[in-house]
Amino acid sequence: MTSPDPEALLADLDPDQRAVAEQVSGPLAVLAGAGTGKTRAITYRVAYGAAVGAFDPSTVLAVTFTSRAAAEMRERLRTLGVHHAQARTFHAAALRQLSYFWPQVVGGQLPSIVEHKASLVAAAAARTGIRADRTTVRDLASEIEWAKVSMLDATRYAERADSEGRVPPNGVSISDVARLMDAYEDAKQDRGVIDFEDVLLLMCGVLQDREDIARTVRAQYRNFVVDEYQDVSLLQQHLLDLWVGDRHDVCVVGDVAQTIYSFAGADPRHLLRFREHHPGARQVELTRDYRSTPQVVAIANHVMSRAGLTGAAHRGSTSGAVHLVSQRPMGEGVAFRTYPDDATEAQGVAGRIKDLVARGTPIHSIAVLYRTNSQSEALEQAFSDAGVSFVVRGGARFFDRDEIRRAMLLLRRQAAVVRASGAESLDVEPGGDEAVGTGSEAGSATASSPDEASGIAGLVEQVSELVGLVGWTAAPPEGTGAVRERWDNLNALVDLAREREDRTLPEFVAELDERSVAQAAPAVAGVTFSTLHAAKGLEWDVVFLIGVSEGLLPISMAKNAEAREEERRLLYVGVTRARDVLEISWSRSRSQDRGRSRTRSRLLDGIWPEDPAESRGLSSSAPSSSSRHRARSRAHEFEEENSPEIVALFERLKDWRLRVSRAISKPAYTVLTDQTLRDVAVAQPKTLRQLGVIRGIGAVKLDSYGPQVLAIVRGEDTEVEAPEG
Repeated sequence: MTSPDPEALLADLDPDQRAVAEQVSGPLAVLAGAGTGKTRAITYRVAYGAAVGAFDPSTVLAVTFTSRAAAEMRERLRTLGVHHAQARTFHAAALRQLSYFWPQVVGGQLPSIVEHKASLVAAAAARTGIRADRTTVRDLASEIEWAKVSMLDATRYAERADSEGRVPPNGVSISDVARLMDAYEDAKQDRGVIDFEDVLLLMCGVLQDREDIARTVRAQYRNFVVDEYQDVSLLQQHLLDLWVGDRHDVCVVGDVAQTIYSFAGADPRHLLRFREHHPGARQVELTRDYRSTPQVVAIANHVMSRAGLTGAAHRGSTSGAVHLVSQRPMGEGVAFRTYPDDATEAQGVAGRIKDLVARGTPIHSIAVLYRTNSQSEALEQAFSDAGVSFVVRGGARFFDRDEIRRAMLLLRRQAAVVRASGAESLDVEPGGDEAVGTGSEAGSATASSPDEASGIAGLVEQVSELVGLVGWTAAPPEGTGAVRERWDNLNALVDLAREREDRTLPEFVAELDERSVAQAAPAVAGVTFSTLHAAKGLEWDVVFLIGVSEGLLPISMAKNAEAREEERRLLYVGVTRARDVLEISWSRSRSQDRGRSRTRSRLLDGIWPEDPAESRGLSSSAPSSSSRHRARSRAHEFEEENSPEIVALFERLKDWRLRVSRAISKPAYTVLTDQTLRDVAVAQPKTLRQLGVIRGIGAVKLDSYGPQVLAIVRGEDTEVEAPEG
């Protein structure tokens, strides 16, 4: 097979992408903003390195975080003529290696892997006397996963959780979680199973304990690429270090502005400190945004321009986020809408989308994004009432649906017939199997034409006939119920066949099999409903970002600065999913009968257009109506987001401040501002040093008021002491 021309590869790239592609050895960190073509840059890097003979592509291991991303990378590499580079998730790569070496290290077959922890966690909770309903079991499973990817056993979990002030789920104590972790391990051992985190832990143990196996793995893989590096956990970083050994041929790609999985152990510090770990490493920034219009990019940049204002030292710091520069023509302005309640917001969005579809916007190119799964309920009702089809991302998986399973069975059977009848004309090449990490690749067949291979009809005709046997018709059924939903799913297979009409049926089925493993469903004719987390890595022509109010985004559980910064990054992810049209909205209350109880998200301060009515007739000598409104909003937000104990402490601090202001005959805000007192109430500092890092408390005020403030925080009765002078 002829290798691609190296210069032709470079000609397809912009200057920054070319800089990535040309460095085919040594350590390289790529800071890639949303929509800047990072996957293009790293796949072309592999192709260019192979073309110039810098490395054998079979020694390349590209690691991603989702099976879908791995499948996409393999497809792109094949398109570039690279057929032997491995693109896998961390778990798939580790599982493949562990399965291979297990008989040699332990003997016998690798234990079965439990896909879901719920039953094991429930059993462990029962053993330890912890009362846990279904929600608590789910949250405890997440806590166990966090501990394991953070490489913490029960003892170290308790120490770390206590030192970091980590709050376990649903009132369960830290010590109870530690006991649960031990009981969970016992439950696994009793059943003779392991979990997904064990796959990484066990492979790390094998590489650490067996130098001969470590040498074998390192001889196989000599050049590493890690995508979404901002999401690497401590455990994944440890495994990567063991794979790499003392070498430095590592290219990592990430965007700290898209770190939205800190709660699951992701740590962007691995990306930010890459050059410390690999001295002499080069760093390249990808800033040219090819996805979004300048209007959308401007909002995204503005969101991140306010990041880290609470301090850049914490784990979720966004220091290092790139400033995007749109390469698209000017588009529509971003729309901002306020609704009285959730139902009206959902109806308004459904109406807007119905108009867009009527004017020719493809329905599958539209998405509605939100913070929590529960927000989809009002949308589903409104869209059903409006007769607008929708698909809930994160619901039943496309390839798990009954009609798709039956259609796939028919397609596979017919593909087998085609192979048997025309085997001598097929050229079978290896591909990849991501599900079990066996290393076998899904076969792909080529022929000079579809008709030559099948001897019957073209691909679209064959697929249409087969899916017609399970309910598909050329014309869609009326309505938007279950019958239409099944038709939409089957029609997605027909539409994909139209896009692949130059392929044979075996090729088409091979692609579907790989999509099934990667859960990369073909586009279904409906508006996509998705949480912001589930939307990461995807994009649409039109995006409606709803529910942007305090308590939802940022979510009420985001109590500290680190958590609130993660909410900002979630907003950034949502904004950057839009290619052409972006509408952002919020509602003042949950329902019509609850009045106006919400406020618009603070994350949009400085972005949301000012109400002209609030800016007229302001007096320069008195607080404006808008400033008074903002003050009331902040007070309400503080009470909504914090416990009664914190709110009570804030009130005690205000009472003390009032007494001080009267003693010194000065306005209360000159002592300490409301915001400073709120920050003190939330942080509850124990020492003067801790108090001194809070914004608004300089050296003079720390000396004048510090001991009194700390006494109030401790719950002591304090006499007002006016500062000298």
